[in-house]
Amino acid sequence: MKYKEIDIETLLGIAVIAGDAIMEIYSRDFAVEIKEDKSPLTVADKKSNAVILEGLKKNYPDIPFISEETKLTPYDERKNWKRFWLIDPIDGTKEFIKKNGEFTVNIALIEDGVPVIGVVHVPAQNKTYYGVNGEGSFKIEAGNQKSEIRNSTQYSNKSKVIVVASRSHLSDETLQFVEDLKAQGKEVDFLSSGSSLKFCLVAEGSADVYPRFGPTMEWDTGAAHAVALYAGKNVINWETKQPLVYNKENLLNPFFIVE
Repeated sequence: MKYKEIDIETLLGIAVIAGDAIMEIYSRDFAVEIKEDKSPLTVADKKSNAVILEGLKKNYPDIPFISEETKLTPYDERKNWKRFWLIDPIDGTKEFIKKNGEFTVNIALIEDGVPVIGVVHVPAQNKTYYGVNGEGSFKIEAGNQKSEIRNSTQYSNKSKVIVVASRSHLSDETLQFVEDLKAQGKEVDFLSSGSSLKFCLVAEGSADVYPRFGPTMEWDTGAAHAVALYAGKNVINWETKQPLVYNKENLLNPFFIVE
């Protein structure tokens, strides 16, 4: 394994433990706070964050981290990081609050701005996706059934295209993207999903393309980016046509497309 000092089974275990902590809270009533950026926060976000950081610090104490639920290290310091963990304890807090099961635990290892390992755990669905540079991407379902996932077919070459988009953030630009495909004579089906699952649906071939014309942060995309990338897909800045990069001074992502 290229990243032999990083044990993927350890990372998967950390994500599952965090997911178990989330599900304990998911099964009962819980309060919802509103953060300064107007996004929701629950005790489950905090608990998952604590579990993940405890596990990573225990096993990899020398690797720094960026997490949505932890105060951000100043850019003057983190700009010198060659690698770091990028964490979203619950991606899809809105989906968690709605109790629709479409939320994920996300842990990525970023090296030189590129996600080289990504774990996306879906606790309410008892499945996990992960991708590792040099090894590929995989899906683990109930009973520890592991299968490799790969999807190198380009949506532009298909006559029928399945477009996946967000339940919570459907934009006019996304609707226009669909209309443009139809104008090219393509038959378009629309698949709605929450959180970083959208990347995974493209990675496994359940969907063909994910256009994102709305705000996301680096921790929303890092882990799932790795899953898509090592399954044969690309995650591209919509304007520059270059891959998304990580550990920018401003952690807000540009509009992008998973294709």
